[in-house]
Amino acid sequence: MQSLSSHPVRVLLPAGGNAEQANELAAHLQTTVVTEPDAAGGLLLCAGADGLSLTDGDLTLTVDFERERRRLTAVNLAREMLVKACRVKGKEHPLVVDATAGLGEDSILLAAAGFSVQLYEYDPVIAALLRDGLARAARVPALAETVSRMDLHEADSIAALPNLPQPPDVVLLDPMFPQRQKSALVKKKFQLLQQLEQPCENGAELLAAAMAAKPKKIVIKRPLKGEWLADQKPDYSLEGKAIRYDCFVFAY
Repeated sequence: MQSLSSHPVRVLLPAGGNAEQANELAAHLQTTVVTEPDAAGGLLLCAGADGLSLTDGDLTLTVDFERERRRLTAVNLAREMLVKACRVKGKEHPLVVDATAGLGEDSILLAAAGFSVQLYEYDPVIAALLRDGLARAARVPALAETVSRMDLHEADSIAALPNLPQPPDVVLLDPMFPQRQKSALVKKKFQLLQQLEQPCENGAELLAAAMAAKPKKIVIKRPLKGEWLADQKPDYSLEGKAIRYDCFVFAY
């Protein structure tokens, strides 16, 4: 993952924005607060009155879990391949470590399905967006219970996984994978995210750290035709139209 020194991010405080949040973020990121964009461009973390967003002047990204509510119904969750992949026999409410949390879209699906989810995100800008989205979702009655099962850690999961206080039931890995040449343009949100984090180049280290956590299962999200992470063959896979979940099962 790239450091912020490669992609400086300033904090934008617009008119009517959240000044306290802007100042706290600037201190945390060791950057400056500006009150309007300038010709220099670059990424801006906007502390608006309605929530935090990331923008480069053209694209804007925010974490809004209310948009996910249609996917969080019991009927839909029952057929979600991710939920099926993370199920652990004999565990009603498995503990999942989402080691590559990103924007939390997979984590909220699992939390809505009854999992307890520990989210790890290394990049402080993405973590700030995710933390803000969780805080806003916690104030929505229909989402509050689900979000209460999500616990965010701004930390490097490769360092954290071998030192967890207890073995999780599942470790979920979703390393950003390089786009194939001649593929369609990536979704807008990933165009911004990839200015902060580059596709995973340490798959072997990530998988080894997940194994060191001694989970009952490791689930890896991959492109349907993608190679195995770290060239390690899983015990089984669940395949969809574009995504594949490679599953490793352990008995300790």
